[in-house]
Amino acid sequence: MECNKNKNLEKCKCTYEPCQKKGICCECLKYHLKSRELPGCCFSQEAEKTWNRSFEYFSQLVSEGKL
Repeated sequence: MECNKNKNLEKCKCTYEPCQKKGICCECLKYHLKSRELPGCCFSQEAEKTWNRSFEYFSQLVSEGKL
């Protein structure tokens, strides 16, 4: 399967600049799931800036109607 890195980068919300996984969604997802996190693309731009990507934070935002 061919990676659509350039296309993925158009919608990538990650604000972590030295990230080597930007645009490589399968690697990003694998990395975050092993730490019980979701990637930045699952959050609003404002929420992603907190760098709190935990399942719990995501659940809180959904419960509050912010996602």
